[in-house]
Formats: sequence, C-alpha cells, structure tokens
Amino acid sequence: MPRDAQPKSDQAKSEICNCLALRQATRHVTQFYDRFLASSGLRTTQFSILARLRLAGPLPINALAKRMVMDRTTLGRNILPLEREGLIEIVPVPADRRSKVVRLTEAGAARLREARAGWTQAQKKFEAAFGGPRAARLRDLLQAVTATELGAAAGAG
Repeated sequence: MPRDAQPKSDQAKSEICNCLALRQATRHVTQFYDRFLASSGLRTTQFSILARLRLAGPLPINALAKRMVMDRTTLGRNILPLEREGLIEIVPVPADRRSKVVRLTEAGAARLREARAGWTQAQKKFEAAFGGPRAARLRDLLQAVTATELGAAAGAG
C-alpha cells in the first residue's frame, strides 16, 4: 500500500519520532505519579531529587545534575523550591568555597518518608496496569537509552 494511502491514524503512528514518543510517555507517567505524590506537596522531579540525595549523600551541584540527567539550569529551577522549604541545603565546599554541595536536610528526609507511601502506591498501580515484568524491561531499556552516548552520534551521519 502506498504511504499516502495509509489511514491517517496509522500514518501518524508510523511517523512519530523517538523523542516525541519518549516525551509523551514521560509526561503521561509523570502526571500519574504526581497525583499520588500531591498530598506530600512534592512533584515527581522533586521526589526524585530528594531520593537521589538520600541514597548518594551530599553532592556537588554539577554531579547531582549529571546523575539526574539534567542541565545545571534545569536542576537549579527544580531545587530552588526545595531549598526555600528547607528540604535541602546548598552549602559551600570547605576546601573550595566557589563549589557548592546540595545536602538533604532532616526536614527533607522526613518529607521524603511522608511521600514514599504515595510513590509506592503509584509504583504498584503502574506495574499492575503495565505488568511487572514489562515494567522491569522498560526500566532496563530506558537505562540503556540514558547510558547511550547520543552526543557523539549527533555528529555522525
């Protein structure tokens, strides 16, 4: 069948780009998780930042941005409300006062514990709807995408 003869819905599906498909899925899942986290006052990205700091301990801003796969400016916009609420502290490194470290506060750890129930409920409902084994495969695939050196591939052609 010639490409022009495809039904519009099939044509749209075949022409969707990888980036758009990932962004649409990300928005869909983020909105889902945000509903479960709403009672804690955290959004999904904020929850993830607090969880990363709890697991990794204090991190320089650039290292946190890298681990979150965010540019420094985007991270900055996301950590400002957390700092205002006293959930994190941004403190100078004693050895190099120009460098700053992001640290989870006791209030941040408490909020993270409070939000954990909503996150756990979202995880369970996502896996019930999508399937546990499929969700595990999806996480593996997405981690592989994140590990790919796409910057080097951009110049190839």
